[in-house]
Amino acid sequence: MEKSQRLSLGRILAFGVGDVFGGGSFNIFNFLYPVYIVLAVGLSPFYVAVIMFVARVFDALIDPMLGFWSDKVRVRYGTRRRTLFISAPLLVLALFLAFFPYNIEGNSEMFRFLAALFSYLFYCLVSSSIMVPYWSLASEITDDYTERGRMTSWRMGFSIFASIVCVALPGMIVDAYEGNQGYIVMSLVFGVIFMVCILVTAIFAKEGIPSDTRLDKFSLKEFIKPFKLKSFRHYLYLLLGCQITMTVMSSLFFFYVMFYYLRDVTAVGGDSFAAYIAAALMFAVQIVALPFYMHLIRRVGKTKAYIVGSVIWIIVALSLLVIPANSPYWVLFLLAALMGFGISGPGLIPHAMFGDIVDVGHLKFGVRDAGAFSGIGSFVNTSAQGIGLAIAMSIIGFAGFTEQQPGMPPIYSQPESAQTAIILLMALTPLLLLSIGIFYCTRYRLDKKRHAMVVSAIESGDEKERELILRELEG
Repeated sequence: MEKSQRLSLGRILAFGVGDVFGGGSFNIFNFLYPVYIVLAVGLSPFYVAVIMFVARVFDALIDPMLGFWSDKVRVRYGTRRRTLFISAPLLVLALFLAFFPYNIEGNSEMFRFLAALFSYLFYCLVSSSIMVPYWSLASEITDDYTERGRMTSWRMGFSIFASIVCVALPGMIVDAYEGNQGYIVMSLVFGVIFMVCILVTAIFAKEGIPSDTRLDKFSLKEFIKPFKLKSFRHYLYLLLGCQITMTVMSSLFFFYVMFYYLRDVTAVGGDSFAAYIAAALMFAVQIVALPFYMHLIRRVGKTKAYIVGSVIWIIVALSLLVIPANSPYWVLFLLAALMGFGISGPGLIPHAMFGDIVDVGHLKFGVRDAGAFSGIGSFVNTSAQGIGLAIAMSIIGFAGFTEQQPGMPPIYSQPESAQTAIILLMALTPLLLLSIGIFYCTRYRLDKKRHAMVVSAIESGDEKERELILRELEG
């Protein structure tokens, strides 16, 4: 087992580059997919809500099984990395089908809906077969508290860089082609890029912590076991507060910029280049802010860093309530930069915490089931994101948002009621959800000192030491 050893940069980079897919695909789907379904496939926001909800629930249901499988089935090459190696090529096909232009004259609305739904379900299956073992791998490269923070910082750097590229470039590729052909080109380009990055992780990101080798059957008891850990439940609240907020806001961001902030420009057929710049700037600042939050982690701990970022994010989001439509571009760019600075903290911290949580689970249950924790974490996270996104899209649908009809002229404006719904969702979601994360930060006890005690108790095997630290952490 690797303990308190500084990881080589090459190994950190090999692991971190895998999250080019995580960060990049997250933004392609959250920023571009709702726009694609409504304005390219020609389905109403209600259909978007159904597609996203059903697919996320499906995704959530398969994640724990994938996590359990990656824990219990052992091969010489490593189950986590073997699964990455097998799944990577399937991404090209999955992205191609997810963004295939089904809005062809003669295709019924139901056909378009079912085609989009099943394509997205296939994408979710492939995505989960990559992200669940990738999350698990994060806890198995090292058990050092500080090195995990360093490794996560590099990983988030790759993820956010991919987010910058994938929030702007996919839309530009789409706009560069006539009709909907740009979606095909975009999906193939990024499918290949993601495949290569995942293969690098699969080949070179070697595990440093031995995993349990038991071969058990999947059971409900095994499925719910991580919930018995209070530290894990608190971790989930922090994760959900950030991820659901980010999902809702990113899915509505282009709608907000196109149909409210720059509505006069959009109304005359102007392009959305400013929206791409603002979104890219938001993620670029997240990278710039990472050293600041890493400094906070070292000085005051992970939970306080989460709180600082959340407060900044909430304040900037609330300012959207008073920003008038058609304000200058520089105001939009400033808002995006400030919001990115806030997002960086809550976006980083849960990833840095995950390995620590797995260590506490190892201490409590006597086995290292990283896959079980990543599977159930992904189950809760994707389910909640699906519900949150479905509610948000349903709200703007009820508010009168108008979708693109096949063969009809492009839509350049939306009713005021839909604009108001988008603004309220963008402004109030951070306040409602991040406040929950902030509250549970005050109850989270796993700091650097206690984590060192956890590792010591695992290595010593002393039952009294184990009971003492668990009582302190779990209450």
